Amino acid sequence: MASRPVPDHVPPELIHNIGLIESPEFLAAPHDFMAALHDRCPPIFWSTGTQSAGWNLIKHEDAFFMLRSAEYFTNKGGTPFPRDPANPFRLLPVEADPPEHRQFRNVLDPMLSPQGILRLEHTIRKLANDLIDEVEAKGECQFDEAFGRPLPVSIFLDLMGLPQDMRDTFVEWAVDLLHATDPAVAGRAYWAICGYLEGAIEDKRKRPDDGAMSRIINGQIDGEPMSAQDVFGFTVFLFIAGLDTVFATLNNMWLWLAQNPAKRREIIARPDDIMAINEELLRRFAVTFSGRTLLKDIEMRGVRMKAGDKVMSILPACNFDPEVFPNPLSVDFDRKRKPILSFAGGVHSCMGAHLARLEIRIGLQEWLRRIPDFELKPGFTAEFRPGGVVGPEHLPLVW
Repeated sequence: MASRPVPDHVPPELIHNIGLIESPEFLAAPHDFMAALHDRCPPIFWSTGTQSAGWNLIKHEDAFFMLRSAEYFTNKGGTPFPRDPANPFRLLPVEADPPEHRQFRNVLDPMLSPQGILRLEHTIRKLANDLIDEVEAKGECQFDEAFGRPLPVSIFLDLMGLPQDMRDTFVEWAVDLLHATDPAVAGRAYWAICGYLEGAIEDKRKRPDDGAMSRIINGQIDGEPMSAQDVFGFTVFLFIAGLDTVFATLNNMWLWLAQNPAKRREIIARPDDIMAINEELLRRFAVTFSGRTLLKDIEMRGVRMKAGDKVMSILPACNFDPEVFPNPLSVDFDRKRKPILSFAGGVHSCMGAHLARLEIRIGLQEWLRRIPDFELKPGFTAEFRPGGVVGPEHLPLVW
């Protein structure tokens, strides 16, 4: 993939090729890499990388402004996935701007609200313990396969109304789509997802259930049924967004937990503080980025940006802004509470944020209750996948 040409209005001193997502330095320690951007780069700079070409924001305040200012920044056409010219669907609700965006979100808000996801707490806790039952006596496991993947993905498939026996195939498609360095591999995965979901939507039309797909199929916008294209685009986006982010987050957290026994003991000793603990770990191990396109010219921090420019907030770096989070790489469970950007923000904040928080909280509680002491398998060095979701490829643990 060729890098986007640098426009004439970009000053030479603001052009940086940082190697985000793809460089050896990033892949060796991505969160350290993103924290160091505050020392390496100006607050707003133009990246020439193939994955992050355009303006990049690394300050918490600037990202917060971008995420909350739909009058300047649009999400239309904001995802990199191709479309069939015969079916030019939008990925929804992410590619819809206000006020239309809110109408699409309303379709699933009842089941993804804080009250809606609480009904899943018992199911998540039972699944967490069932998964631990499979490995506890063995004294070791491949965490990503034994717990990190099946916990959130199984819950997600039930939420969608999709078959559990397809779980590994779905994850394989998502990993290839989001992390493959070969565009042909990513393309095959994308069209496999689209092809499967076309059939799944037709099946749900005939045999509806209480899952998210059926809610989308029967959803209404302004009192009218959604078009077939919008149903398809909504389903495709939800499928892609739901299969990799919590999986990656859990892997990042457990990699750190395996290396920090004192912090594990602190978590165990402070059960009443689990919400603050959860939030601090989510701040420290954010896994995604958020891009927009400028609708009109704007000046930020003296930088003139033009309509049509691409702008990306490097959300993990924004969570490492030292002006907002002093000593940002340190995990401090008593840190003064401030908004984190791990789930983006504004109208486009992650629809699944409440579910993700619940899954991670329960995962921490149940794993540390039953396997409080564990470490990385001797000789293991974490390798991170390239792509738009940051996480280690494998995580072997022993205890």
